[in-house]
Amino acid sequence: MAYLFLALAIACEVVATVSLKLSEGFTRLVPSVVVVVGYLVAFGMLSQALTRGLGVSVAYGVWAAAGVALVAVAGAVLLGESLTWVQVGGIALVIGGVLALELGARPA
Repeated sequence: MAYLFLALAIACEVVATVSLKLSEGFTRLVPSVVVVVGYLVAFGMLSQALTRGLGVSVAYGVWAAAGVALVAVAGAVLLGESLTWVQVGGIALVIGGVLALELGARPA
């Protein structure tokens, strides 16, 4: 159940971050509201994941890495931003680092 809350936190954070770009400096109402609500819900879901037993280093690592990867892809697909092979490699390294953090947290 903790990972479900973490997945919801990640989804809300990605939607909020993409909406931040669409808000044009908080000059557009609907995307601005989505930003505020999205981040509030994301932090609420993250806190629920932590309450249900996820370690803070693992939860935050997964949340941040997935957010970075998904926002980069969303920026390329939805906003027409560039995504170079170097950036893809960087995303792979971030994901690898989180996997190492997750695997290192498990008892031997």
